[in-house]
Amino acid sequence: MKERLPPWIQDWLGIIVPVGQVLLILFAAWLLQSVARRLIQRIGVRYSLPPELSVGVRRVLAFVIYVAAALLALERLGVSGSVLWAAFTGFATVAAVAFFAAWSVLSNIFCTVLIFITRPFRLYDHIELLENGEKPGLKGQVLDINLIYTTLQEQHADEPGTLLQIPNNLFFQRSLRRWRNGRPQVDDEATTGS
Repeated sequence: MKERLPPWIQDWLGIIVPVGQVLLILFAAWLLQSVARRLIQRIGVRYSLPPELSVGVRRVLAFVIYVAAALLALERLGVSGSVLWAAFTGFATVAAVAFFAAWSVLSNIFCTVLIFITRPFRLYDHIELLENGEKPGLKGQVLDINLIYTTLQEQHADEPGTLLQIPNNLFFQRSLRRWRNGRPQVDDEATTGS
């Protein structure tokens, strides 16, 4: 069939076919990511998942889809699998070293995900992070929860509201006291006995 085409098209087929395949791969990745985004949104609404969790899952899934699409596109353009594997293993080695070097940062990021899932406190709650039963701990109103820190606004009579930034992994190492709207918070599970 290639012989039936005009000679000028035969010269361009070596370029047109791979470029068309790459465009098709990118379109399929975009379509798959759009379907996944809608599915995650529906699941989040149906099961009342925290919006932060839905956003995180969408971002991770989009990253995986687009990396897979990029690898397929590079393969169609002639990059060999052994070169990709060597690059990947080199990157994985560097990432493993960085993982151990940044353990506390990754611990805080993981604890942030757990805070969003388990919700031991929410924005604008008044909380106290207890040292032990005898000493008062870090206390204030939750103003922000980011990937590394939770920001509390202290309320002292002598100082106008200083800010505390507490690493998120501390909330899983110490006891926590929580109030909403200035009143002690009672857990529903503790009152029902379950």
